[in-house]
Amino acid sequence: MDRETLFEEAKALARSRVTEGMDLNEKVDLLEHAMAEVLDIQVMKPFAGRVGATVTGTMERATGRWLMGDDPRLEPMPEKPTLADFFRHRFLKDKVGGNHLLQSAKLAQDKGLSDNIVLACLLHDISVVGLMRNDHGHWAAQMVAPYVDAEVAWAIKHHQALRFRADPDYGYEYPAFYTEVFGEDYDPPDYIKAEWAYCQSHAWFDSAMQVVVNDLYAFDPKVTVSIDDFEGVIARAFRQPEAGLGFDGSPVAHMWRTVIWPNNFL
Repeated sequence: MDRETLFEEAKALARSRVTEGMDLNEKVDLLEHAMAEVLDIQVMKPFAGRVGATVTGTMERATGRWLMGDDPRLEPMPEKPTLADFFRHRFLKDKVGGNHLLQSAKLAQDKGLSDNIVLACLLHDISVVGLMRNDHGHWAAQMVAPYVDAEVAWAIKHHQALRFRADPDYGYEYPAFYTEVFGEDYDPPDYIKAEWAYCQSHAWFDSAMQVVVNDLYAFDPKVTVSIDDFEGVIARAFRQPEAGLGFDGSPVAHMWRTVIWPNNFL
C-alpha cells in the first residue's frame, strides 16, 4: 500500500466512525487515529481481542471498540514492565514496529535532535494507542509527566493545537488531508488560537514544533522501525520506575496498570 492509498483508506475509515454532534476537532482526532490504525494493520498480526471485525478488500477492519481485560492470545507482561515492554507487548504486536510513533521518533532521531525531542515524538500520540483520542496531546502529556522532563510533557501537550497552524519557518504546511476531509473553511476555535499565541512566546515552542513536523510526515506504510532503536534514548530520558511502569505509585500508575496494560492492541 502506498502513502496516498493509506490516506484514502484512513479517510474512509474515519468517515464511517463520525457520529452526530462531533465537532471538527473531534473529527480531526478521529482521522489521525484512523491513519495510525491503518498504518498498524500493515505490520500487525491478525485480529485478536477486537469486536466488529469486517473485511474490506484485502484489509481487515475493526469497527467496534477495544476489548478490555486479559486475553490468552496476548503475551504476558513482565513483572516489572518498562516503557519498551508496553511497546513490544501491547502497542506493537509483531515486535518489529513500524507504526506512527516509531516512525515519528525515527525522523527526529535521524535529524540529530535531542533525546528529549526524540522521546516526545515517541510518546506524542501514546494516548491515542493506549487510552483515548480526544484531546490526545493533553492526555498523553499527563500519562508521561511523572517520567519525563517538563519540556517533553509540554511539547507533547501543545503539539495538538500547533498542528492546525502552518509555520513556514519550520517548513510545515497545513495538512492537505485536513482540508480534503473537513473543508477549506475550517477555522480553529479561539481557544486553539490562544494556545498558539501562548506557545509562540514560550521557551519550548521549538520543542513542540519539532513534534509537529515529525508527526504529520510519519505515516509511511513501507517503513518499519524497531523500538530497539530507542533503548538508549529511553534509558537516558525516561525515568523508568524501579517497581515497574504501573506499579510505582505515581498519579498515573493506576492508568497504566488497569487501563493500558489490559488493552488488546492486535
